[in-house]
Amino acid sequence: MSPALTLTSLTKSFGPLRATDNVTLSVVANDCHAIIGPNGAGKSTLIGQITGEITPDAGRIAFFDADITGWSVPRRALAGLGRSFQITQLCADFTVLDNVALAVQARQGHSYRFLRSAASDASLSHPAREVLARVGLEARAQTRVDALSHGERRQLELAAALAMQPRMLVLDEPMAGMGPQESERMIEILQALRGKVTILLVEHDMDAVFALADRISVLVNGALLTTADPAAVRADPAVRAAYLGGE
Repeated sequence: MSPALTLTSLTKSFGPLRATDNVTLSVVANDCHAIIGPNGAGKSTLIGQITGEITPDAGRIAFFDADITGWSVPRRALAGLGRSFQITQLCADFTVLDNVALAVQARQGHSYRFLRSAASDASLSHPAREVLARVGLEARAQTRVDALSHGERRQLELAAALAMQPRMLVLDEPMAGMGPQESERMIEILQALRGKVTILLVEHDMDAVFALADRISVLVNGALLTTADPAAVRADPAVRAAYLGGE
């Protein structure tokens, strides 16, 4: 399979700190590729460069056949690079349906004209409801975001990303702050997406990583330690010493 994402010699420093150290990596289209590593390994900096929030000092980022190294965040999103955040980014005083409809509106390229409920605009509400069904929130469509549980907010953020019809999803700690049942539900949702969209997953929950990932890259001190299938990563002594410990 051809790569959906290719990083070539990506480098980023903040003063004397080398946060991304010459990272070269390929993510195969329609795979779920996980990035793991200890706190401070540089995962967030790497993701920020991929999605456009952070400008690399050197190196190249290719998304399918396009060099996107200098592209803005909105341009990457419209090209199909979807993103969820470690801390949810939602309109808390809007309904679940309205939040997803806003993402549909952005994908359609309309100007900001959200002066009435999405429920009254079929061109927005119908695709929004379809996405909500994919993440199990169809029954919560008319609920305000501030009334949702933490796990439901994470599901909603994923729905908003899916509403942009991404070619690739970049998920930054989608299980962060979740209890066991909420994590299991998110794993089920992501399992259903495997093979249908490319997923780049940054996650500390190793049960989730080993359940979902086709390939795993291990980042330590900004540098890539290894990339391999889950079984090889789990058995690698260097990975165990750097991150997995006694798992």
